Amino acid sequence: MNFLTQIDNLALIALLLVSGLALFLPTLSTLISGKGLSPTEATIWINRRKAYVLDLRPEEEFKLGHLPGAKHATPAHFEAGLDKMKLDRKNPVILVCETGDRSRKAIAEVQKLGFSEVASLDGGVQAWQAAALPLVK
Repeated sequence: MNFLTQIDNLALIALLLVSGLALFLPTLSTLISGKGLSPTEATIWINRRKAYVLDLRPEEEFKLGHLPGAKHATPAHFEAGLDKMKLDRKNPVILVCETGDRSRKAIAEVQKLGFSEVASLDGGVQAWQAAALPLVK
């Protein structure tokens, strides 16, 4: 009986550890890959913090519709493009792509260019549209 109780306790401890890890993984992934913003948080950054919005999608997609105030930026030419835009490196930057994958990967590259606060729109333009927020052409 004592042996079975110990096995039950070990099973409960293992379950506790696995569920704790499952709850912590999204936070860990955000810490590793950079900050992600929901559409609501992005709106707050844009309106209250005067964040720049850089759209990393191909130009054709950008022209079909983009976030209000967004500037088109080609990841292959970040440095030259951002210098040409003459952005204040003290202001926050929100990177946007179609799904959020490409923009999340570009956070470190933009930070290397001297922008201190850079985030990605989680879910990209798709999440923006799903939240019934407007796109402009």
